[in-house]
Amino acid sequence: MNKQTVEHKLSSVIANVSSVVVGKESVLEHLLIALLAPGHVILEDVPGTGKTLLAKSLARSLACEMKRIQFTADLLPSDVTGINVFNQQTAQFELRRGPVFANILLADELNRATPRTQSSLLECMEERQVTIDGATYPLDSPFIVVATQNPIDNHGTFPLPEAQLDRFMLCLSMGYPSGDEELAILKRFTSDNPLDELQAVLGRDEIRELQAQVPKVHVSDAVYDYLLAIVAATRSHSDISFGVSPRGSLQLLKAAQARALLRGREYVLPDDVKSLVKPVFAHRLILKDTFRGETNRAHPLLDSLLAGIPVPTEAGLESR
Repeated sequence: MNKQTVEHKLSSVIANVSSVVVGKESVLEHLLIALLAPGHVILEDVPGTGKTLLAKSLARSLACEMKRIQFTADLLPSDVTGINVFNQQTAQFELRRGPVFANILLADELNRATPRTQSSLLECMEERQVTIDGATYPLDSPFIVVATQNPIDNHGTFPLPEAQLDRFMLCLSMGYPSGDEELAILKRFTSDNPLDELQAVLGRDEIRELQAQVPKVHVSDAVYDYLLAIVAATRSHSDISFGVSPRGSLQLLKAAQARALLRGREYVLPDDVKSLVKPVFAHRLILKDTFRGETNRAHPLLDSLLAGIPVPTEAGLESR
């Protein structure tokens, strides 16, 4: 797949989703980065800002199997992964697959489920497989989780465990629309729902082909050094109890490669790394005197870290 074909296919996805969702191009670009990398995404914001609509619009734009789980306090792990059910006619146990057996899993309001149920996604997200009663079943490719969650101080929510937060490549916030954007939303949804007419524009095989190109995007030694300097700064800062893990640094690298491919380049620039530091790192940091995942406080701290780390110059990138 050549450069022009890649740009055309990804642009068609953006245009398709934008016909439903108004004014969230930056969030949509990050979703596509996660799709290509591949990685998982958590959309965090107050209810009603369009988190579920954006996730469903992306899923419908891809010719993949999508399933949705509405997480609640009474949801069980077997409701997510599946369960073996005894068939009296055949006198054998049969696997009843859960909704996790899909290409795109929409985990709606993930933090309304108990920690026990939340943990049912750990193996799925990291190893892309499910173990039920000792038997392991691989998940289809592509497989990504697009989760939504309400702020942790909302009624009836359970904070996500650190191990699960670390498995999300990106944590994004929708934010409130501007006045013009909200007017466009009202007009667009006055008479009908454009989501009902959305058609798929990118197939499963095409997604796999795009994902296979991401590791081939070149990373120079100067960019490696820049990325590692940022990671090291999170581990030595006086306001951070626990910095970014090696999994976090690896996911930043993959996300930067995916961003470069999305922008039509075969090499990673320092700007690819810098622009993704906050969505990749903010939810992973454990700050002193606060909860893990409080991204509002982590963002300005990361900004100050980035300001103190020299960005590689053009001369340092010549090794590409």
